[in-house]
Amino acid sequence: MASELEVIMAEIKSRPERIPAHIAIIMDGNGRWAALRNKPRTAGHEAGVKAVREIVRASADLGIKYLTLYTFSVENWKRPKLEVSALMSLLTRTTRNELSDLIKNDVKLITTGRIMGIPASRRKVINEAVERTRNNTGLLLNLALNYGGRTEILDAVKAIVNAAKAGMLNVHDINEELFSDFLYTADLPDPDLMIRTSGEKRISNFLLWQTSYTELHIIDTLWPDFGKRELFEAILDYQQRERRFGKVTPEDE
Repeated sequence: MASELEVIMAEIKSRPERIPAHIAIIMDGNGRWAALRNKPRTAGHEAGVKAVREIVRASADLGIKYLTLYTFSVENWKRPKLEVSALMSLLTRTTRNELSDLIKNDVKLITTGRIMGIPASRRKVINEAVERTRNNTGLLLNLALNYGGRTEILDAVKAIVNAAKAGMLNVHDINEELFSDFLYTADLPDPDLMIRTSGEKRISNFLLWQTSYTELHIIDTLWPDFGKRELFEAILDYQQRERRFGKVTPEDE
């Protein structure tokens, strides 16, 4: 007899045209999860890794093509040095530990953000994982590292200005499509669904340009407690929505 989660998965797959191709997640609540258990914030981050592992696997099983995780923001450098150091250590340790599974499950790893701002020793581990999974053709796992939406837009503007000065493009040719080509995510489609855990109702400088018409799903669950059920429920919610992109349907006229 099929389990409840298997039934939900079957329901999602019964509408393949409504399965989001690209899901972005703001993984919030690690610190609060730890505080509720009288543990240090680092314990929350450690617990959050288990949620990442489960969601990556579930996304691959569902046939999601792109999964972007808000892993470390440009603002996160402002946190206490010990916490930042612990996060960097966790990032590289997790990357090493999960690499064999990524390869086994045909997951392609990429990064989005100012990756050169990550310490060289940490960056080396990440770049190795990116290189070793570059030919994988399954789920594309995109880690937003040292990422900020405003920073991304400013970097794109600077790159466009430099290209124009060099005579590589005409200012009159600048439009939304061209601008998107200068973003960190130039090779990715915009997210169809953005999930935020912990109940905070904001997007926190995440994919500001790309989420113009992204469907938002906010859940009170703290990230370490987010699992398959929560992911499936978010997708089911998405499947019930009518995406209009500013247009109207005949019944609205």
